[in-house]
Amino acid sequence: MSQTSQSHLSLKSEMNEATPSVISARHISIKHIVVAFLLSILFFLIFCFVSLHGYIAWVLSNPTVAPLYSNPKLSKDLEYQDVIFPAADGSRIMQGWYIPADQSKKTIIFSHGYGANREETWVPMYDLAHFAHSLNYNVLMFDYGFAAQNSKEVATGGKKEKEQLLGAIQLSKQLGAQELVIWGFSMGAGTALQAALTSQDIDGMILDSTFLLEPDTMYHNIRQNINLPRHPSLEIIGLLLPALNGTSFRQIPYSEVKSKDYPFPTLFIHGTEDEKAPYPIAEQLAENQTNPASGVWISEGAHHEMIFREHPKEYLRKVSNFLSNIELSSTD
Repeated sequence: MSQTSQSHLSLKSEMNEATPSVISARHISIKHIVVAFLLSILFFLIFCFVSLHGYIAWVLSNPTVAPLYSNPKLSKDLEYQDVIFPAADGSRIMQGWYIPADQSKKTIIFSHGYGANREETWVPMYDLAHFAHSLNYNVLMFDYGFAAQNSKEVATGGKKEKEQLLGAIQLSKQLGAQELVIWGFSMGAGTALQAALTSQDIDGMILDSTFLLEPDTMYHNIRQNINLPRHPSLEIIGLLLPALNGTSFRQIPYSEVKSKDYPFPTLFIHGTEDEKAPYPIAEQLAENQTNPASGVWISEGAHHEMIFREHPKEYLRKVSNFLSNIELSSTD
C-alpha cells in the first residue's frame, strides 16, 4: 500500500474516533443552553411575581388622595377654625378644622378612611358634620398623615394613624370636651379601635364599615383586583411592607382589637355588600361588647362607606338614638 493511501486511512480513522467526542460535546453544549434558558425564564417569572407584590405593597402604602376642595363654611355655612396639633407621639404636626357648637362640652372627632381626606366626599362627611353640629356637638375634622396637603407620609394601617388620632383627642380635651365620641370610617374606624386600646378619654364610638388591617382582610382586598394565591402572596407582602412603610402585621394589634370588650358604648354600622371589609367582622366585634348601649346595624344590600348615602334617614335615626344613649349613660 502506498504511503498516500496509508495517510488517507490514518486521517479517516482519526476523524471517526473524533466524531463521537464532537457530537457529545455539542449535545452537552445544547443541554447547557436549554437549562440556562429555562432557568432564565424561571427567574424572570419569579422576579415578575415578586415585583407584582411589591407594587401592591407600594400602592397600599401610598394611596392617592384628592386635595381639599371646600370647607365647612362654603359647604354647610358652618363657622370653623383652622387648627394644628401634634400627634400624641410628637412625630408630626396635624392639620384640621374645628367647628364649635354653642356652649357645648360635647365633641365628635371624625376619623376618615384610607384614600380620603377629612372631607371624604363619598360619605359625604360635610353632611354628617352638619348633622352632628345640629345636635350641639363640636366637630373636629382632620387629615391623617397619608392625606396631608404638605409633608405627606405613607399609610401604616393604624400604627402611625393611631398616634395622630390620639393627638386629636388631646386637642379636643384641651378645647373643653367632656363627652368625646369618635366617628370612624373604614380604616379610620379600625384606627379608632386601636387608639381606644390605650385612651381613657373616649366616651363612645360610631364605626362605619370597619376595616382592620390584618392578613384576612388584606387578602380579601387583593382578590377583588387580582386572583393571586393566598400563599405565598401574604408572606411576600408581609416581608415587603416593613421596607415600604415601616409597618409589619405584627405591629397592628388586630388580635387584641378583635377580642376587646370596650368599656364605652360602640355602634357598629356595616353593609352586607361591603366588598372591602366583609360584614362578619362587625358582627364579631359587636358580639364582644357588653356595654348595654353598644349595638350593631348590618344594613342589607349596603356597600362600603355608602350606607349613609343609601339609607340616610335610617342611618341618622340610629346614630341620633345612639348618641342619646351615650348622654343618658354619662349622666347616670
